[in-house]
Amino acid sequence: MRRGDVFWADLSPRTGSEQQGRRPVIIVSNDGFNRTLGWRSLIVVPISRSTGQARRGPTAVPLDEGTAGLKSPGVALCHQVTTLDRAKLRDRIGVLAGGVLAQVDGGLKAALDLE
Repeated sequence: MRRGDVFWADLSPRTGSEQQGRRPVIIVSNDGFNRTLGWRSLIVVPISRSTGQARRGPTAVPLDEGTAGLKSPGVALCHQVTTLDRAKLRDRIGVLAGGVLAQVDGGLKAALDLE
């Protein structure tokens, strides 16, 4: 598992407005953590197909169909960044190209006020 990989994940149980259910996620945690098998937690950004989510501003990064193996267009919800146990990850879908991962990084910076 590496930063930028896209996996199917089980985001249940969740509550309220948190993204839930089976959906793609982007691994955004540091590869030092990702490569350490004893480190069970990974930081991820969920992907949604909701057109309403696409209007959330700079924290919602559009992803075209085919990006990292996605079968339909989606939106990386950087404002919903979360931590998951590795056991919640299922099949690897693909990997984001460097330019798209840079856009996700920009969304995370906006969401976390890191600029």
